[in-house]
Amino acid sequence: MRDAGQGRAEGEDGADDRSDGRRTGRRRRGPLLITAGFFLVAVVSTVGALGLGGGGTDDNGAAPGRSSEVVQVTRDTLTDQTEVDGQLGHGPEVPFQIKAEGTVTWLPATGRTVRRGEKVLRVDDRPVVLLYGSLPMYRDLGVTEAAPEGEAATGGKGGQDDGIGSGQESGSDSGATGGGAANTDSAGTVQGAGTPRQSTPLHGMDVKQFESNLSALGYSGFTVDESYTVLTANAVKRWQKDLGLPQTGRVDAGDIVYAPGAVRIAGTSALVGAEASGNPLTYTTTSRMVTVNVPATDTNWAQRGSEVAVDLPDGRSVKGEIASVGKDASSSGASGGGDAAGGGGADGGGDGSAGKTATVSVVITFDDQDALGSLESGPVTVRHVVKERKGVLTVPVAALVALAEGGYGLELAGGSEDGGGGDSGSSRFVPVKTGLYAGGKVEVSGPRVHEGMKVRIPK
Repeated sequence: MRDAGQGRAEGEDGADDRSDGRRTGRRRRGPLLITAGFFLVAVVSTVGALGLGGGGTDDNGAAPGRSSEVVQVTRDTLTDQTEVDGQLGHGPEVPFQIKAEGTVTWLPATGRTVRRGEKVLRVDDRPVVLLYGSLPMYRDLGVTEAAPEGEAATGGKGGQDDGIGSGQESGSDSGATGGGAANTDSAGTVQGAGTPRQSTPLHGMDVKQFESNLSALGYSGFTVDESYTVLTANAVKRWQKDLGLPQTGRVDAGDIVYAPGAVRIAGTSALVGAEASGNPLTYTTTSRMVTVNVPATDTNWAQRGSEVAVDLPDGRSVKGEIASVGKDASSSGASGGGDAAGGGGADGGGDGSAGKTATVSVVITFDDQDALGSLESGPVTVRHVVKERKGVLTVPVAALVALAEGGYGLELAGGSEDGGGGDSGSSRFVPVKTGLYAGGKVEVSGPRVHEGMKVRIPK
């Protein structure tokens, strides 16, 4: 019985030994299976990378490790254009040079349009009138009076004035000869009894500029030339009467201001009751325009007369023309987060001027002011087309692949687009010639490229 028990015990011990042996055997076989698994995965990965396996692609035909994003070659128009920010307004403000002395008694409202013959302000309750011209009003205008040298005060010339008989003069006493009472002719010439006077015309381009305006306002009876004669003075008297001024026939330097045309009052720096000195008023043109501050290093596109497109704040786009390009660059702080001069890395970084860029002012005008609608001011975007290619084959720039033999190519999404031949090796790539880059796309061409071809964007 003990032997049998011992046998069972030994059997149990043997079973335990076998059980230990099986566990030990599994532990020994484990590393071998893991090693074989690693080898198998490596082989499959190699086959997949070479594109030799039939089941290693996704639904789009992309092999493992390659992008599944597929795009088509499309026919499109590419436009390379410059875009800069600008400001819609009425251009720079110009100060009025007011020569009238006294107290300001009236000022126009900001934004008011003033045209030829209208007042820009009143000084001592006298209007200062706007006329058109480039010469400033730098002197008084009138007829100079003088007694003839060596002429006896006997009334020998019977009241003739500058060769014009007193009978031709209007609005004044025509008798010039005699009797003790003083008479005034149409040019403001005082003729005492028996004391003839002569008038000396004033000459100059400023006279012609003034007479041109007087004629444009509807006053006549004189010749528009460089001579301010008695006839001019007669017309001035009629003008002064209409303005409610004393009819002297003379024009003081402070009575007129000149501008190139109709103006828009931009602002006032004086108050009613203040002295009319300095520049109490500023003006702009009545036409709206766009001003752009362009980096001095990027003005090649800004050529006078070139056409540009201007995107307005309300979403509309209108055509404009470059009217002027400044010749003087000014330094200003760089706006926004980018460096308008091209990145700022070329100058190092220790220079205190790195945050500034030299700019040139470019002015853009509009032939059709109505196209701007009711907008008076606001930010705009100016676009100038540098180069344009119409109806060319294009792909996203990201689809280009650098080829080992040089140049660029496109990776086919499958093998069929290339006319046969699998999806492995160099047959997956079609060499292309690149053209214009614009808007994230690139122009491509080549004998094996056609519209609708599907290509892959590489990772």
